[in-house]
Amino acid sequence: MSKSIYIYGFHSIEAQLNSNPECILNVFFQSGRSDIRISKITSILSNQKISFSKINKNRLDQLTKCELHQGVVAEVILPQLPGHEALIEFVTKLSNNPLILMLDSIQDPRNLGACLRCANAAGVDCVVVNKDGSAPINAVVHKTSSGAINQLKIFQVTNLVRTIKALKDKKLWVLGLDGRASTSIYDVNLIDSTVIVMGAEGKGLRQLIKKTCDQLVTIPMIGNVESLNVSVATGIALFESRRQRQSC
Repeated sequence: MSKSIYIYGFHSIEAQLNSNPECILNVFFQSGRSDIRISKITSILSNQKISFSKINKNRLDQLTKCELHQGVVAEVILPQLPGHEALIEFVTKLSNNPLILMLDSIQDPRNLGACLRCANAAGVDCVVVNKDGSAPINAVVHKTSSGAINQLKIFQVTNLVRTIKALKDKKLWVLGLDGRASTSIYDVNLIDSTVIVMGAEGKGLRQLIKKTCDQLVTIPMIGNVESLNVSVATGIALFESRRQRQSC
């Protein structure tokens, strides 16, 4: 049976309506609130025959666990993410030097959502996450991805090492971001078919993941901080690839 979650905020719900309206079960608006943005959404819901109603703010707070919901909440079905075999089939059909983001055990849903937002902005072909050890796709991920989650092709695999090896067999170059690496990300070729692998907050890439990558690179830093937030590092890495691809 499919799982449902409650997403909230205008941006998340508008993105869901634009991309996957068939996954919306119900939409709830805060009683006593009426403005142009709500009128626009209710008009779309009516046209698409999606159920909606008004409930009090306390009930909305309960549904969202007191997150900032802006007076609008939707119950949506979570589609099952495709796995390893579907990923390899998808990659086989890609052309023009694909760019793939792989996330190793990103446990903070806000960081996961921000990484997905960066991935969408940079135009990656797909994102790969691991099933165990990664934050689940929930309302917080929806919110912080700013709608990007509905625009991305996301695959969820059980064994990242196996998937990395399979992608290498497909002639993709796998780069792992590691703060202790000696090679700068600005000194490597990110134009060819590339997988960029980002590690978890604090711990970074797991050792076996590091060993399986073709190369480890670092983002050089001038200041005194030890590391960057994973979503910030993801944005830097992806847009360096995009910069190289646009300049060639």
